[in-house]
Amino acid sequence: MTYHFAERRGAPNAPTLFTFHGTGGDKGQFHDLAGQLLPDATVISPREDVSEHGANRFFRRTGAGIYDMENLAQCSRAVVDFITAHRGNGPVLAFGYSNGANMLGSVILQHLDLVDAAALLHPLIPWQPVPHPGLANKLVLITAGRQDPICPAPLTEALEAYFMAQKAHVQTVWHPGGP
Repeated sequence: MTYHFAERRGAPNAPTLFTFHGTGGDKGQFHDLAGQLLPDATVISPREDVSEHGANRFFRRTGAGIYDMENLAQCSRAVVDFITAHRGNGPVLAFGYSNGANMLGSVILQHLDLVDAAALLHPLIPWQPVPHPGLANKLVLITAGRQDPICPAPLTEALEAYFMAQKAHVQTVWHPGGP
């Protein structure tokens, strides 16, 4: 799979920061923000070409909160290949929002050494991940809304508990609203 992507080159050996947009977003959704957050970093922001009623997504789903798991696996492999091909010499950081967080979550749960730190902004991981001791000491930020109708709080709490059980350094930031 070939992604269209935005790229801003950073300083040598600085982190590479990958951003993954939410449903309906594109490569520009977080690209400039990421550059402001880490001015020396290389920032790479892919745009997925899976379409759901005209909205860009990183993988297909069959209904709200119901993932096409075969397509998720296929698209996850493509994202792994993309990150591998574009990572620099410094640390690899990534964040994703909504559908982008779901894709990033799928990737880091299977390819532990690919990303050094991840921020999952409003993820929905509706499957039970298998234990991965390799997640120990990984840095993970999760953000979520207590009243999020798309990702109910118990699913976010289960994801947080999963990362904690794997001994990852996880921080969860809640707000009272929805997505």
